[in-house]
Amino acid sequence: MSDLEPRGRAREFGLAIGRHPTGTLNAITDVAGVRVGHQTVVRGIPGTGDPVIRTGVTAIWPHGGDLFRERVYGAVSTFNGYGEVTSNIVIDEWGLIGSPIVITDTTHIGLAYDAVCRYMAARDPAVGDLDVVIPVVAECDDGFLNDNRAFGLRREDVDAALDVAAEGAVAEGAVGSATGTQQFDFKGGIGTSSRVLELKGERFTVGVLVNTNYANRHQLEIRGVPVGRLIEDLMPSHHSEGSCIAVVATDAPLHPRQLRRLARRVDVGLARTGSVGNDGSGEIFIAFSTANRIPRETPRLGHPVEVVAEGQFWTQGSPMDRLFEAVAEATEEAALNALFQATTTVGRDGNVLHALPIGRTLHILRNWRVL
Repeated sequence: MSDLEPRGRAREFGLAIGRHPTGTLNAITDVAGVRVGHQTVVRGIPGTGDPVIRTGVTAIWPHGGDLFRERVYGAVSTFNGYGEVTSNIVIDEWGLIGSPIVITDTTHIGLAYDAVCRYMAARDPAVGDLDVVIPVVAECDDGFLNDNRAFGLRREDVDAALDVAAEGAVAEGAVGSATGTQQFDFKGGIGTSSRVLELKGERFTVGVLVNTNYANRHQLEIRGVPVGRLIEDLMPSHHSEGSCIAVVATDAPLHPRQLRRLARRVDVGLARTGSVGNDGSGEIFIAFSTANRIPRETPRLGHPVEVVAEGQFWTQGSPMDRLFEAVAEATEEAALNALFQATTTVGRDGNVLHALPIGRTLHILRNWRVL
């Protein structure tokens, strides 16, 4: 399940995307307080008669405090809607996220929802008493490699992803919720990237994490080069896709409607890699801001929040334009990181998703003079 060819992040191979600088880690965790954890579940050997499990869980905590009591502003945007994110109606209605964001496979979205409820209830006696928690759980179908009918994920796996979530570097490639995913008929993965902006004399960070499970081979483009049409081998036995989930984090002070606009710019970043939001793929994106924490209780009715001023003179360079650029750039690079980091994986029925051949890809890019 590994490759002899060295893997690495896109930048390590000379593919720097966009014009804005990255954060220190070039990851969603460059946004202070954001934590990410993975639980990778790999069990069973094809051909032995045992269930073949190639799945997992990825958990993102928006901050290090009690999310049930101190929620953050958030929003959801859909590029193509063949998928599901729980709590999306609450987020649309209230504009608040009050749980970690968990990504897992389609079959286990209910198990993950239940696990997060139990996890948070065990840590705060108000959960289920003073109010319920409605967790944010996003799914993707990894059934080409993972035996969905074996129901191989356990509540303990969700707990493990939540427990190990940490600030710092984020593991990429075929890990966590992306253990069984595909990307352009290659092996997909987790990818992340960040951008740092100076807006009116202040520094702000935008970070994106993607769980890639989307698009056909011929659609793959890297820096405008039709790489997918130039690598016609290493194809799976049949095409399978099932949702690209992206999470956008920022410390810029944005309210929910502004965050929805930010989440929609993930579409732009994916489109730059060749995605058209295929009909059978759930392209669903979640954005949140850590700038304001909204408490459950306040001493007075009003509660002060800080937000970017609406309707600034776009002719003079609206700060929202820079934030949109940051999301698009970070998304594009995160998607490439997922593709470059993922390793060849064999799953159920002997199905194989091959890793992107990096050497051949770089050779193509040099021939097209983009490296």
